[in-house]
Amino acid sequence: MPRPPWALAEAAFLAACTRCGDCIGACPQHILVADKDLRPIVDFSRGECTFCGQCAEACRPRALEKTEGVPPWQLKARIQSNCLAKSNVVCRACGDACPVQAIRFSPKVMSAAQPEVSNALCTGCGACCAPCPAQAIRIA
Repeated sequence: MPRPPWALAEAAFLAACTRCGDCIGACPQHILVADKDLRPIVDFSRGECTFCGQCAEACRPRALEKTEGVPPWQLKARIQSNCLAKSNVVCRACGDACPVQAIRFSPKVMSAAQPEVSNALCTGCGACCAPCPAQAIRIA
């Protein structure tokens, strides 16, 4: 699972993060959880990231560093092979949940419409993950 938005590169993040949990407590969406080493990760099964920045504001050691004009991360939605539409089952849960309409469905002859993620539009917020009945979406 990914680190919170605006996390430093992994080595720098690991060096800076004190495992205080302040970012976890600050997240109004409650999607930040502790990994096995008690460092924060994002659990998209709990919901989406709104990029409010409260986690970064709460991070005193600056392992999360929000910079204006810099995107929170380069993560994007990736649809896995267990997607229901890929098995010819009509499902548009991910597209319906996407706040920026980054997931569109292409019609296919004699088959369910297939989801396609626009990397240009996708923010990696994870809104598409929890609604997916097959848990076929990864944010990577």
